[in-house]
Amino acid sequence: MVTFPGGLQGDAVIFDFDGVIVDTEPLHYRAFQRILEPLDLGFTWEQYVETYMGFDDRDAFAEAFNTKGQQISHEELTRLITSKALIFQEVIRDGVTPYPGVVELITALHSAGVPLAICSGALHSDIMPILEMLNISDCFGIVISADDVAKSKPDPECYRLAYEKLSARCSWAAITQSSTIAIEDTPAGIAAAKGACLQVVAVTNSYPRERISEAALIVSSLDELVDFHLTQHR
Repeated sequence: MVTFPGGLQGDAVIFDFDGVIVDTEPLHYRAFQRILEPLDLGFTWEQYVETYMGFDDRDAFAEAFNTKGQQISHEELTRLITSKALIFQEVIRDGVTPYPGVVELITALHSAGVPLAICSGALHSDIMPILEMLNISDCFGIVISADDVAKSKPDPECYRLAYEKLSARCSWAAITQSSTIAIEDTPAGIAAAKGACLQVVAVTNSYPRERISEAALIVSSLDELVDFHLTQHR
């Protein structure tokens, strides 16, 4: 069992990706605008933070069309998602920067034998290249992405699936929902994790404390969690 500073305890940890491991939100915003501005559907960074952050690509595109009173077909939506994924790959070629302490936290938890997973609204093709760039792809036994679920956060489907797969993969650890900790940065992500009956640590990478107050523990940076303690169940 891992005990984080502040006393929060758990047997497994599920990380959100965008806004928790790397600051990819500005990169996603740029990719969205390259697709939407030619369609006169662009939005400001402030609108992205307030409305779109936490959505997967499917729901973000749907919201952009809906905001302008337009409908989008399933075929067109699929095409836009594919185009945006290709643009995102271009954008990250210059490299990405992880948040302070997060790589150290992930590698330390992995080395200690704590089961780890990712639960993200990003596409699998967005996530894996960045994990490989940071040399932490082997730390995660389970990666749940937008490709795996029908609904995005705040719906708890993604966290339920992440927990189920991680629990099955690590049956020796006897992981329960209440002993699983999600690390999130958005109100939607916190709601999704709590809806799956997980404990939540929130980091103020994207929102101020008052916007993420539903979390059990709030930190300003994940380097505050690196000094965790590991204990055995009795």
